[in-house]
Amino acid sequence: MATINLFGGSGHAKVISDLIYMQGDTVGIVYDDNPEGKEINGTKVKGATDGRINELLMVAIGSNESRYLIVRRYPDAIYAKVIAPSAQISRSVQIDDGTVVMHGAIIQAESKIGKHCIINTGASVDHECIVGDFAHIAPHSTLCGNVHVGEGAFIGAGATVIPGIKIGKWATVAAGATVVSDVPDRAVVAGVPAKIIRYKD
Repeated sequence: MATINLFGGSGHAKVISDLIYMQGDTVGIVYDDNPEGKEINGTKVKGATDGRINELLMVAIGSNESRYLIVRRYPDAIYAKVIAPSAQISRSVQIDDGTVVMHGAIIQAESKIGKHCIINTGASVDHECIVGDFAHIAPHSTLCGNVHVGEGAFIGAGATVIPGIKIGKWATVAAGATVVSDVPDRAVVAGVPAKIIRYKD
């Protein structure tokens, strides 16, 4: 049994807290930059430290950009993995530190999930997909086989990415979109089929 500290005091942290207990571990300190009045499943949230955190830590924040900045702030932390008991994961899958896999997610053979990713509730990641660091695969979205998702990309709820597609770094796929062609870095795409609507600054 491990004690995992959390950084984040929102609803996403509440879900991760539940999963930590379900996988047989316990929640230690919960940090947040704005802790006032916050509580995560009975644990009072504390203000973030400006010093080092070198304990076991999970950054429990849904925003990819925010997770990236927090991890940069605490490079000495030892980052945990949190995996829901109900997730179905092939034995050939690789999942890196700092990543959470939520209830009902499916990750198929020879996929690779990077650091500090979110594979959210009911998401489907098929064979040989590669999901880059800090990416978020939102609830009930589908990555068909051999999809590559770049660092920090966001695949919105209920979106579908057909086989062999590459999603660029820090790109966003809107909820419900169907992606049938590659998405450039920092592009925002939406619709069926998905089309570029703008680029992030």
